Amino acid sequence: MTRRTIVVTGAASGIGAAICEALTREGARVIAVDRNPVACAEESLQADLTRPDEVAALIKALPEGLDGLANSAGLPPTAAAEAVLRVNLIGLKQLTLGLIPKLAEGASIVNLASLAGVGWPEHLPQVRRTLALQPEDDIAGFCAAEGLNLPDGRSYFLSKEALIVWTLQNRWTWRSRNITMTCVSPGPVETPILKDFVATLGARVEEDMRVMDRPGRPEDIAPVVCFLLSKAAKWLRGTNIETDGGMNRHILSQQHGL
Repeated sequence: MTRRTIVVTGAASGIGAAICEALTREGARVIAVDRNPVACAEESLQADLTRPDEVAALIKALPEGLDGLANSAGLPPTAAAEAVLRVNLIGLKQLTLGLIPKLAEGASIVNLASLAGVGWPEHLPQVRRTLALQPEDDIAGFCAAEGLNLPDGRSYFLSKEALIVWTLQNRWTWRSRNITMTCVSPGPVETPILKDFVATLGARVEEDMRVMDRPGRPEDIAPVVCFLLSKAAKWLRGTNIETDGGMNRHILSQQHGL
């Protein structure tokens, strides 16, 4: 990663901070982005991804010739549905698409999805409606129409389902410039927002953590993201790597009696 310049969002804590630290150890120049002050990198910019104007300003402020973008910023299911969609998907898309002209040849884009998003095939009509949203749209109205304001975590699941699908859709979009897009889907991870998942999803998360030998840690996820940002991963396009201690494979095995 030496001499590669990587932008990492959500860098103030959790997985984003671990990605910053891992990239720095590998010799990358890291530009950390968060709405809160950042300590994991020498260069940082503050921006709130719920605000399209701040995303636009961030795009303008970032330099040309970026070698990678790690979209790690995310809100948990306890946050308001509109904010969840804006940070986890709509603002992420605005930032990514706005940075395409600033990406170098052979750049890598890695999206932090989630085990919560693997059910996207069963919800594809709603996922398609969500992916059609633009930053200037009435996102609050969309959430109300789609029943996303209930305290059941659906807004979070939908944001991650849509992110996995968006990654898949863009497997070859920038192939002429050898720009790749992939995503990583962690299971439960010991970060400051783990308690929010337990509060919202309750028994579902607790059962997952009982089946696993332990919850994941940020340092379990960061090396996978670093690999996907490296030149060694250039033949991976549109791939979703489940980095969940085998949890999704366990669920799949249970479904098929294996």
